[in-house]
Amino acid sequence: MSLEAFQVLSAALFCLGLYGVLARRSAVLILMSIELMLNAVNINLIAAAAHLDPVGFTGQIIAIFVITVAAAEVGLALAIILRLFRNRSTVNVDEVDLMKW
Repeated sequence: MSLEAFQVLSAALFCLGLYGVLARRSAVLILMSIELMLNAVNINLIAAAAHLDPVGFTGQIIAIFVITVAAAEVGLALAIILRLFRNRSTVNVDEVDLMKW
């Protein structure tokens, strides 16, 4: 497959993730949309690295680091979301206001 096909796929996934972040109200769905955006970046990174240097593994190594950071981000964000749900009984980002008691 050509590099342009991977870039189109990556752009489509990134746009879907961006729409999910902007349009959703649930914190869990926003988190899933951010993960979709990170995966789109990984696809683009690996495709560009494979196109520019077919022998090297630079793109794959950087993508593994991005996946590691994304996994840590998911763990921390889910812990925060669970704490918010226990305190406020909702994960709707419009209804969660930490300044009010």
